[in-house]
Amino acid sequence: MATKSKIVVFREAGTPLQVETCDIPTLKEGEVLVKNEYATLCRSDISTYLGKRIEKSPTILGHEIVGRVAAIGPGAADADGKPLHVGERVTWTIYAADPSTELSRRGIPQKSPDLFKYGHERLTPDSTLHGGLAEYTLLRKHTPILPLDESVPLPVGSIINCAISTVVGSLRLAGELRGRRVAIWGIGMLGIVACALCKERGADEIIAIDINRERLAMAGRFGATATHLPDDEALRGLQADVTIDYSGRVGSMEATVDALGIGGVAVWVGGVCPQEKVKIDSERLIRRLGTIRGLHNYNGDDFREAVAFVGRCWQKYPIGELIYDGFPLDRAEEAFRYAIEHNPFRVGIRTNG
Repeated sequence: MATKSKIVVFREAGTPLQVETCDIPTLKEGEVLVKNEYATLCRSDISTYLGKRIEKSPTILGHEIVGRVAAIGPGAADADGKPLHVGERVTWTIYAADPSTELSRRGIPQKSPDLFKYGHERLTPDSTLHGGLAEYTLLRKHTPILPLDESVPLPVGSIINCAISTVVGSLRLAGELRGRRVAIWGIGMLGIVACALCKERGADEIIAIDINRERLAMAGRFGATATHLPDDEALRGLQADVTIDYSGRVGSMEATVDALGIGGVAVWVGGVCPQEKVKIDSERLIRRLGTIRGLHNYNGDDFREAVAFVGRCWQKYPIGELIYDGFPLDRAEEAFRYAIEHNPFRVGIRTNG
């Protein structure tokens, strides 16, 4: 087994990323060492890099990761309790959380008091290898892990444990979609995946809304039945059964509530950076019996369904085309700058060659 790992260290916004080396620690009970194969830059990674959101630092960014089991600690197993095997390709949740805590039992382990979150932890001498921009990730005890079919391309597999799992969670909160009209604000990676998942769940209409015409054109290939710019006249008077905001824009979140039909559900996902308060017409919401639900990350069932969706549908939808595959780990700084300047759905980094 390797004894050293290359890591890319983020210290603060405006300071270049540094490529360093750290020791690989001895595995403890329930831990698994993964040799990372691929990581993608999530929008939250870019916001941290730019200083728009503040995370613990120094840190190793990157939480959309896929890799192979390199070593297995005592008692470690996958999310089904099955043995793991060295060389097996796996994906895992963005978090580790004790399943016996009250919040975990309530189905929200991502808010458990003992939460450990990959790509978001402080780098210290005693805690390292917890982000995707490294050669290895050390999966802590209580991290749900699942095998990933070898046929799934690395770029597609990498987005399971953030983007796709989060979308699955948002649709869980949205409720039944079969035969429903769904309106989606923000056609970034989450919004475009949501189009596909809504189609798979039998939504009758899937309305995609974004400021970017190219992204709207792509949404049609993922199941959107109509696409609109936010100020399109056709959206006036829109009434939907389910509205979802992935954009994080205040105006879009307000629009999701205005567009709710009787008994409708609005789900907010994108607004996780400090900004102005959202204004809501309380009388309209109450009289229409509307519901607003918020989602931050996801739970183990969402993760399991995301893995299953990718296994079934990665060839049905052009997910791989959404990821710009152009950088090795040593050029992580360049990858961030490309993401900022060109704004693709995702930028990919091959973490081991």
